[in-house]
Order: sequence, then C-alpha cells, then structure tokens
Amino acid sequence: MIDHVSIGVTDLEVSAAFYDAALGALGMRRFRELPTTIGYGYDRATFWIGASEQSDFSPGRGFHVGFAATTKEAVDAFHAAALTHGGRDAGAPGPRPMYGPDYYGAFVFDPTGAKVEAVCRTDSPLVP
Repeated sequence: MIDHVSIGVTDLEVSAAFYDAALGALGMRRFRELPTTIGYGYDRATFWIGASEQSDFSPGRGFHVGFAATTKEAVDAFHAAALTHGGRDAGAPGPRPMYGPDYYGAFVFDPTGAKVEAVCRTDSPLVP
C-alpha cells in the first residue's frame, strides 16, 4: 500500500547517526544517499530522512512511524541503540496489550523530535 515514507530532520548528520544505529538494530541499512536525503530499507530505500530547509522546522504534531521487528530482542536493541545515539525515551520495550495480545514495542523520539517505534507481533512474523 505505501511505497515509502519521508520525514524532515533538522540536522542530517546527527539524524543519520541515530537512524544508522536504530534501524541497523532492525536489520535495515542505508540504500541511497543524496546531498540532502538518505534512504533506508531492507532491499531498497523505503524510509527517507531529509534535511529541512526551514529554520523553524519541527515534526508534525502526532507524527508517528512504527518499524516492524522480527524479534523482541530486535525491539530491545532498537531502543538501546536509539537512546545511545541521541534519541529520547518515549516508552521502554515491553508488551502493549492495549494494542493486541501479541504486541511488543518500544518508542523513542528521534533527534528532531519525531516519534518512532519498533514493534514485534508474534502472530505475524516479518520477512525482510
């Protein structure tokens, strides 16, 4: 349904270090680098970060993107890597029964303030 997602960042270098680590913990990698954007994915770029040209840029209110993880350990690694590389905690790894009996997730704010998540659903294995 969705081919790719792009978000703005205030500091491309800082955000790239954050996403290299956090998405790397989920098995994703950089696929494409342009002067002001970087694309991440498993086999092609499906998630992009781009330097904002606006001096007063901030993420949209309520913006949230969730990345699929193959295991609960990958969710834990995502959260730890994100916090080590400039992220702020927005919900430690753990079950979220309000989202379903098999939902295990972790939430962080990236260096620009966008809310990102890793989630493992035990009833629906991810095949990257």
